[in-house]
Amino acid sequence: MAVSTLRTVSWRLMPLLGFVYLIAYIDRQNVSFAKLQMAEDLGMSEAVFGLGASLFFIGYFLFELPSNIFLARVGAPRWFARIMVSWGAVTVMLAFTRDATTFYILRFLLGVAEAGLFPGVLYALTLWYPSAHRGRAVGMFMLAQPFANATGATIGGVLLDLDGMGGLRGWEWLFITTGLPAILMAPVVLWLLPRGPEVAPFLTPDQKSWLKEELDRERAAVKNPGSDHALRAAVNPRVLLLGLTFLGYPLAAYGLSYWLPTVVRDMGVGNTANGLLNALLWLLVAVALWLVPRDAARRSHSRWHAVVPPLIGAAALILSVMLAAPPLKFAALILAACAIFAGQPIFWTLPPRFLTGAGAAAGFAVINATGNLGGFVAQAVVPRIATLTGDAFAPMLLLAAGLAVTAAGIFLIERRLPVAAPNGAR
Repeated sequence: MAVSTLRTVSWRLMPLLGFVYLIAYIDRQNVSFAKLQMAEDLGMSEAVFGLGASLFFIGYFLFELPSNIFLARVGAPRWFARIMVSWGAVTVMLAFTRDATTFYILRFLLGVAEAGLFPGVLYALTLWYPSAHRGRAVGMFMLAQPFANATGATIGGVLLDLDGMGGLRGWEWLFITTGLPAILMAPVVLWLLPRGPEVAPFLTPDQKSWLKEELDRERAAVKNPGSDHALRAAVNPRVLLLGLTFLGYPLAAYGLSYWLPTVVRDMGVGNTANGLLNALLWLLVAVALWLVPRDAARRSHSRWHAVVPPLIGAAALILSVMLAAPPLKFAALILAACAIFAGQPIFWTLPPRFLTGAGAAAGFAVINATGNLGGFVAQAVVPRIATLTGDAFAPMLLLAAGLAVTAAGIFLIERRLPVAAPNGAR
C-alpha cells in the first residue's frame, strides 16, 4: 500500500509543483542575465544593480510568515494561484524599468509577491508524505531549481540576442517572456492541485486511509508544547537557530548563480555560449539532487547527507579562487554548485521532527525567510567585493565561509532533535 500510494502521489503532484517552482525560480534569477545589458542601459554600477536585485529578499523576508499562515487557512491551490499571478505581473513590469528607483521598487515587490511559495510547498508535502519519504519528496521538488537555472540560462542568452526585435532591448524581452508563464499557469494549479489527500480524486479509499493513519500517528508523536501553533513556532529557539544555520545555503547559491553569467562571460564566450555552459552546470546539479536524497532515504541516519555537502561546497569554492586556468575554475564551480544544493532536501526534513500543522507552516516560513537573507547579502555584497578586489572570484571566499558555518550548525542542531525512524515513527 505504501509504495503504490506514494508513487501515485508523486506522479500526480511533483511534476505540477516542480513546474510551478521552475517558473518562479526563473523569474527570480532572470535578473542575473538581464544585468549583462540592463545595468549599462540604465547607467547603474555593479554595486547599485546588485543592491536592487537583492531587495527581492527583503520583501520575501517580511511577507514569508504571513503568507504561509494564510496558506494554512485557505489551502495551497488558491494561495499558490494568487502568488503566481502577482509575481508574473511584477516580472512583466520589470521590462518597463527606466531608472534605479523603479528597479528597486519592483524587485522588492517581486519578493512580496513570491513570498510563501517555497515554504508553502514544504508545508504541503508534510500533508502528503510520511517523514521517512519526505527527504526524497523535497529532493524531487528541488530538482526544479537546477532545471530552472539551466532553462533560464539557455533562454536568457537567446533572449538577450533578440536585442532590437520589435523595438525592444534583449533584457526587456527577457522579463516579458519569463513573466507570462506564471500568470497562465495559475488556473491550471487551481484545477489540478487538491487541497489535501482526503479530497484527492486520484487516491483510492484504501490509499487515503493508509496515508491518514501514517500521518496522524506521526503528528501524535510530536509532543512539544505549541508544536502546531503558528506564532509559538515562529519564535521557537530551534526554528530561529535553523534559520540562521540555513543562511549559508542561500548565500552560496545566490552568490554563485547571480555572479556565474558574469564569470563565464569573462572567460571570453558570447551570450548564447554563456547560457549553454551555465545550463550544463545546473543539469549536473540536478543529478546530485536526485542521488543524495535517494541515498539518504536508504539509511537509518542521514545526518552526514546534510553536513558533508556544504563542506564539499566550501572546499570547491576555495579551489575556484586558487586555480588559474579558466576551465579548472569552472569545474570547481560545478562541484560547488552540486554540493550546495544536494544537502538541502535533508535539511528540510528537520523542522517536521518537532513541528506539526500550522506550526510547521510557520516554522518553514521563518527558517526560509531568515536563511534567504543570505541571498540579500550575496546580491548586495558580492558585487562590492568583486569591485573592491578587481577579482570576480574573490567573493567565493565569503560564500565558502558561509557554507562552513552552515555545516557546523546542522551538525550541532540535528543531534538535539527528536530522531525520525525510517518507518516514520519517532
